[in-house]
Amino acid sequence: MNRKIRSQKHGRPAMSSLLRALTHSHASLESVTQAMLLRCYIALDAFRRGHGSRDLFSTLGRTLLIAEELGRLGHRASAAGDIESAQAALMRINAEERASGGWRVCDADYLPLSTALAVFSEQLNAASLNDIAKAEARVLEGLLGSERATRQVKELA
Repeated sequence: MNRKIRSQKHGRPAMSSLLRALTHSHASLESVTQAMLLRCYIALDAFRRGHGSRDLFSTLGRTLLIAEELGRLGHRASAAGDIESAQAALMRINAEERASGGWRVCDADYLPLSTALAVFSEQLNAASLNDIAKAEARVLEGLLGSERATRQVKELA
């Protein structure tokens, strides 16, 4: 018998779960958005308990960028200050990690982060599938653009 062995590539999917949901149905949106929120609340809880990590930091950071974009698209635009406060809290967490080596959130920074996640939840409930995908695509485009710019600067140096 002749068997072909297929190799599978393991790694990060090229498409986010939200964009992948676009190829399916609108019914899948709720489960995807709930999963997005759950990951964020798990990350915040881990930071609260002193068990944060770079990956969890990135999860919260991407979420806040998506929330910022949803605000620009008109979803809870009045809460832009809450999102900015949460982004500042994340920067303090990052600075504290560099200084002490521990990923944790203090009480003063927990409140703006949890408020921003509540805003994000409201945005996801009110936004259309198209707007959510558009916000995530803009964030991805911005992140990829800044990675390219960083690479180009390194190449020039």
